Amino acid sequence: MAIKRNKRFHAEVATSSLSDIMFFLLLFFLIISTLANPNVIRMTLPKSETNEKTNKQLITLSVTEEKRYFIDKEEVLLDQLETRLLQLIDPEKQQTVVIRIPATMQVQDLVDVLQIGVKNKLKFVIATSPK
Repeated sequence: MAIKRNKRFHAEVATSSLSDIMFFLLLFFLIISTLANPNVIRMTLPKSETNEKTNKQLITLSVTEEKRYFIDKEEVLLDQLETRLLQLIDPEKQQTVVIRIPATMQVQDLVDVLQIGVKNKLKFVIATSPK
């Protein structure tokens, strides 16, 4: 009578390094997500000698070549721009509106947007790219 031996193969997965890998992946994606600004619409900005960076709370107002207006990637019509900005701005936080307008646009288009800020005493800043 043949006696069967109980030699079963037990598969093992070494999981000791998986936690390290997951930690590094988490760090990688956190760092990359802070570098990428999701509220940016691609356009050529005017050039400036001095560029100041700020860490204040910003509201981004982008104007495209086709005169389409975006507040933080949300499209807004020109006649609704003032009311939408006033809804978003909290006067206690002293928020700044960053205007991103292409360098090829006319000055009158910029003045039309800036008049909203002057009328409502809002702080506007024009975004530029380094020279």
